[in-house]
Amino acid sequence: MGAEQPAGPGARRLTGDPGRSHRMDRETLQPQAKRIEESYVSVERTLVLVKPDGVARGLTGTILARVEAKGYKLVQLKLVDATRELLERHYEEHVGKPFYEPLVEFMLSGPTAAAVFEGNRVIEGFRSLAGTTEPTLAAPGTIRGDFGRDWGLKVQQNLVHGSDSPESAEREIGIWFG
Repeated sequence: MGAEQPAGPGARRLTGDPGRSHRMDRETLQPQAKRIEESYVSVERTLVLVKPDGVARGLTGTILARVEAKGYKLVQLKLVDATRELLERHYEEHVGKPFYEPLVEFMLSGPTAAAVFEGNRVIEGFRSLAGTTEPTLAAPGTIRGDFGRDWGLKVQQNLVHGSDSPESAEREIGIWFG
């Protein structure tokens, strides 16, 4: 007796029970593909800045390597001599606060490495990896905990910035890479 041939274009015979044909066509695969697609979380993007203190201390590569080692994908990177206008847009929610002008002056003091990373929950993941904004209190094992310290200046030089929400990430990426 001859082997049964698969029915329809794109169908093929699968190994397994001899004499039993398994139909593999578009109608069979579409619902499976949709279920698989729905099981994946959407990929986020975040802006990561290595601030002038991190760049000046030669920590850019070490910091970016930690983010990559966490499993996030680096998708854009550039070294930026930020302008006052760029920083005013980036820090617009802090205008009028006592630390605003010292912060802008600090960010103007040298180049900043601007990077975009992507991955599932990358915003939350990077912020955890960075540690609290107060380097003295940041946990060991975090970027700020391992490399940051209080220098006794008007503004905390805390090495890195990371977006705090998907909306902020979109806005900030547009400012630095738009």
